[in-house]
Amino acid sequence: MTLIELKFVMAVAQERNFRRAAEKCFVTQPALSLGIKKLEQELNVMIFERSRSDATPTEIGVKIIEQASRVLEEAGRIKQLAELGKNQLKGALKLGMIHSVGPYLLPEIIPILRQTAPDMPLEVEENLTANLEAQLRNGVIDVAIIALPFDVPGLQYKALYDEEFDVVVPSDHHWARRKQINPEELSDEKVLLLNSGHCFSNQVTQACPELSRKGEVLQGNSLETIRNMVASNLGITVLPSSATAERYNNPLIKVIPFTSPAPTRRIAIAWRKSFVRVETVEIIVDAIKAIDSDYMKMIT
Repeated sequence: MTLIELKFVMAVAQERNFRRAAEKCFVTQPALSLGIKKLEQELNVMIFERSRSDATPTEIGVKIIEQASRVLEEAGRIKQLAELGKNQLKGALKLGMIHSVGPYLLPEIIPILRQTAPDMPLEVEENLTANLEAQLRNGVIDVAIIALPFDVPGLQYKALYDEEFDVVVPSDHHWARRKQINPEELSDEKVLLLNSGHCFSNQVTQACPELSRKGEVLQGNSLETIRNMVASNLGITVLPSSATAERYNNPLIKVIPFTSPAPTRRIAIAWRKSFVRVETVEIIVDAIKAIDSDYMKMIT
């Protein structure tokens, strides 16, 4: 069974005539007839009922024609994939991002990518690190922006940048006039963090160990929700500096840096070792490095 034979079958099914089907396939009628006969002998069924003027699919022939159509369609997709291989920056890229990065990094890199890779739209999936890891391994997404550590067999990563953490308090909080906050002081406050499972929450509690031992911690679904909870005077929080940039200024909250050395996290891009569109990884790395920002300390 060959793709050529399946193409012959589809042509006859569409034309209902061997001569016209042969013309459509740019072959002689005997060659087309021989190809279909060979396939029928291999399958030991009749695909078409022949007459002098037309060809009508048999009952089993109808099912074979339907399957042949699907096979030829999938074969066509292989050619499309090959075209993508020639121009790796053409076609959608499935990009995964952890929740604490996506809302702040995407507005920075999309304008850059619109210039450097205009034919590569992003299909963005925000999720927990564990879920992004599984999606990467299974090919559901192509690349992912995650926080280190991230050591997974079959996947590789490249470190991108470091960013510090900041304390965020209500504008009338007793810390509002402070210039710096020591991480150990958080354990005396009601602290709002992302739900368990988010790597950022784990990073905060690792940087402030007293918080997990004796602090009062409430949880939220997103950093923006938590920011608003702080503004409503429910408690304080810790945010990555990308989320405390000037564009996010709010008169109801105050951003205060940690004492030096401030807690930090390292952001990286990860992809499958077998991923063929490696140029897309490079173009995203370049876009991130092109960001003009004080909060991102690029890793060279």
